[in-house]
This record gives sequence, structure tokens and C-alpha cells, in this order.
Amino acid sequence: MRIEDVEVTTLRFDYPHGQGFRYAGGVVTSRVTSLVRIRTDSGLVGLGAAYSHPDLVRIIIEGNLRAHLIGEDPLQIETLWEKMYGLTRWYGRKGAAVSAIGGIDIALWDLRGKAQGQPIYRLLGGERGLAPAYASGLFWHDDVSALEREAAQHRQHGFKRVKMRLGRSEAYDVAAVAAARRGVGADGDVMVDGSHRYTAEVAERMGRVLAEHRVFWFEEPFPPEDLDAYVALRPKLTVPLAAGENEFGTQGFREILRAGAVDIAQPDACRTGGITESMRIARMAAEHGVRIAPHTWSDAVALIANAHVVAAIPNGVTVEVDQTGNPSIDELLREPLRIEEGLLHLSDRPGLGIELNQATVDRLAVPRNQLMIDGNYSDLVFGRQHYSVAPPYEPTVAWKV
Repeated sequence: MRIEDVEVTTLRFDYPHGQGFRYAGGVVTSRVTSLVRIRTDSGLVGLGAAYSHPDLVRIIIEGNLRAHLIGEDPLQIETLWEKMYGLTRWYGRKGAAVSAIGGIDIALWDLRGKAQGQPIYRLLGGERGLAPAYASGLFWHDDVSALEREAAQHRQHGFKRVKMRLGRSEAYDVAAVAAARRGVGADGDVMVDGSHRYTAEVAERMGRVLAEHRVFWFEEPFPPEDLDAYVALRPKLTVPLAAGENEFGTQGFREILRAGAVDIAQPDACRTGGITESMRIARMAAEHGVRIAPHTWSDAVALIANAHVVAAIPNGVTVEVDQTGNPSIDELLREPLRIEEGLLHLSDRPGLGIELNQATVDRLAVPRNQLMIDGNYSDLVFGRQHYSVAPPYEPTVAWKV
């Protein structure tokens, strides 16, 4: 079996009336992701996804890597990974280049599974096609009772864990956590994302509040570059500290792990270099006593890839399921995501075990000659009119909930 072609499809969605969710980065208007397909001379097609600047992903894959992959044996995944990394090292090592490699790598693993008649989690050493999953949403609301209702709704939809976004003001954050806890119930879990908005002093104070509400983890209270702040905060918390969605590859996670910065690392296969690199990171994390909870914010292909990793590794905790009305999550697959009792059920079919809903792909596909349209895409912002900076964080010691 040999690779015949590699192609990228950009998917884009606009929230109705340009109004999605609100958080520290402003009001999100749209979502975007990149699908990767690898076609072979045997007729098998591998499916992957990359989450980065979509125009750069296309240039890297179709303009650089494709020519070096055509004619190669797709089952030699590790060899091809090293080849692609070497080809992009001078302009990559992190960012869009590693994410592009990850999209190809996921597709190669899909092909390996299909060729060998096994789901990926079994190829990785797993025995059961189950991955704990959490509902990711609960963005900023002026009335925190909306968070309580949303958390309760996620419980009704089969989730036992929810993640919320903080970083608005200290008074708001404390009230919001209490509301989410009420909504998810005493037997559910709440994770919080600090949105990079805290000082060391406020993060330590919030850590005590989170412990009172039995929060499952405290994610990214500081910018990802401020590693020393994570190292200093971690021993002052009783709640696990999490980060890693903004990191790339084993080199980035090696730095986090060696520093002792986190309790839970959050690599994302479609950002950090694929399933191959995610497994390397998971093994390295295990050596440091750190658990793995992949980030996923792009599409259902990436989500399923991350779930296969979690299902296969002993230090896997959970996977993230975007619950913001993103059709690249909710409508991309022919068979909807199956989440019951807090568990995402993977198919036992070969490879990723999924098929695309072609009608959704056709509806969301961006013409190949069209560059990114202005909008706030959550992690990417195009057009000055969509860029906003949240008001300064307001700390307070006199909490009222």
C-alpha cells in the first residue's frame, strides 16, 4: 500500500447573528478547523484533523509535505513522522507546522487501523473502547444562574463533568463556581479554566475557593509562557493544576514536566503532533506521575483521536467535548457521539471507527481559493474589529456569593 494523495479541507461555521459565546477573548463569531485525508492505491482513505491557522495548514501539507509523502508506505508512521518533522524543523518545531504533522499522523493511524482491522485504541495497547468525557462550555454570563442551568443540562445529556471559564472578576468567579457546582450536583465534577487572567496572589486565593467546591482541576490561571508562576503555585494548591493546550510536541511538554509545573497535562493530537506524539507525551508524563486529559476544541475527528489515546493509556483521565453548538463536533460524523454515564463510547470498527457526514462537510467546506474571513474564532482572530481585550481583572477579598 502506497500513498497517492494528501488533501486538506477547511471547515468554517458562523454562529447565528455572529453571536456565539463570550469569554476573556471577546464574543466568538465563528469556528474553523482543517480536515486531512490521505488516499492510498489500495482504496483505503485515512482521516485526520489539524487545528491551527487553516491557510498555513494547507500550505504546509499540500505545498510542502504532500510531495514527500506520495509513494511512501503509510504504515511506517513513526518513520514518516520523523521525516515530516525534519522537513519543517527550520520553520516549525511548534505551532502550525507541528499541528499540520499531527493532522497527517492521525490519518496515518486511521489507515494503520483499517489495514490491520483493529481500532486504534487496541493498536495502542488499550482493551476497552471507553474514554471518560466532560462537557466544555459554561462561558461568561451576566446572570450566573444560567451557568447552573447549563451544568444541569449537561448532566441530563450524559455527562458527569463540566468545564467552565473564569477570569472575569474575582467576585464573579467565586459566584460562578458555586453556581456550576449546584448545577452539576454533589456527585458531579467541575473543572475551571482561568483564561490566563490571574495574578499569583489571586490564583492562590481562588485555589482555596475551588477546593471548597471540590473542583476537579484548575486550568491555565496564567499565560502558558509563565512557567515559573505554575511552578510556584502548584505546591500551594490542593486542587490539581492543569495546562498544555497551548504547548506543542514532546519538547514543549518535556519542559513543563521537568519543571514540575502541572498535575494534569493537556496535549491535543490535532495540535501537538498527532497520536504518535501524544503517546510519547503520555509515557513521559507517566514517568513524572502526571495524568493526561487532552484538550479538544476543533472537530469530532480530533476528539475521537484523543479519545483513542485516553482509552489506551493508564494515566488517561478524560477528553473534552465542546458543547457550544459547533457543528464540526455535533454534526460532522454519520453516527453521533455516544456519551453515557460520563463515558464516550468508541466504535470497534477499524481505525478511528468513524465516517464523515458528507452533507455537513459540504455545507461547512471553504472554497479552496478562499483565505480566512474576518471573525473571532476563539483561538484565532482575523480583522481588527473582532479583536478585543477584556477589562482588567478586578480582585477582591470581601467575597459575597
